[in-house]
Amino acid sequence: MNRRTFVAAAAVAAFSAFAPLSASAAGNTVLKVACTPVPQGELLKFVKPILAKEGIDLKIFEFQDFIAPNVALDSKDVDANFYQHQPFLDNAVRQRHLNVVRVAPVHILPIAAYSNKVKNIKDVPNGARVSIPNDPSNGGRSLLLLQSAGLIKLRKGVGYEATPLDVISNPKKLKFVELEAAQVPRSLKDVDLAVVNSNYALGVGLNPLKDSIYLEDKRSPYAVVVASRKGDEKDPRIQKLVKALTSPATKKFILNKYKGAVVPAF
Repeated sequence: MNRRTFVAAAAVAAFSAFAPLSASAAGNTVLKVACTPVPQGELLKFVKPILAKEGIDLKIFEFQDFIAPNVALDSKDVDANFYQHQPFLDNAVRQRHLNVVRVAPVHILPIAAYSNKVKNIKDVPNGARVSIPNDPSNGGRSLLLLQSAGLIKLRKGVGYEATPLDVISNPKKLKFVELEAAQVPRSLKDVDLAVVNSNYALGVGLNPLKDSIYLEDKRSPYAVVVASRKGDEKDPRIQKLVKALTSPATKKFILNKYKGAVVPAF
């Protein structure tokens, strides 16, 4: 069993231990949603009382990795998940043959480059060690960011599926360190540059707007989506969840709390 499979299995096992919590004492209709903690878990906690008024008892299950929420959804342990962008979902469906589809986009988490050693992206030294996420879509997204910063050039047309093997020009001879996405921000002390997903950056107290040295354009296509199993997109419970997450109240919460580090996609 490889590390990713082990992490996913352990997370789903942990989820199963909480299964009895799905019973609704108030008699409301239960909706179980898997997510990652920041900001998705925080947004779900914000809309939980809104949904309660709609007769929905929202049960939130937080995971620390990018695999288990899809596994939990595909295996019917939860009704929906909220943590991934469309390219990641597309790749997961293709690689793992998941019965999971997008329902609606909610927000964008700009990916950004951070450094404890340089203040400007142009000052990254020759031979610098650069940590990036090792999952296919976020790894490619990181390389596209480095290309837009002028540090590398990728093979034409490779898009978000790029890997370090697709780098055709690397004048500074950057050395790529591929890590689990959650571990990339923790690698900052050991590398010259780290490309971090905003949810994990926020989780360790880094603000993409204030602390990064290079930030993804806000026109990014990587909107985080609510996902369901195929055929459940019109489930009234999930539609009420989407309505709450894309409401004016939620938009105001996002703008006030995250100060531009999380961008509404509605």
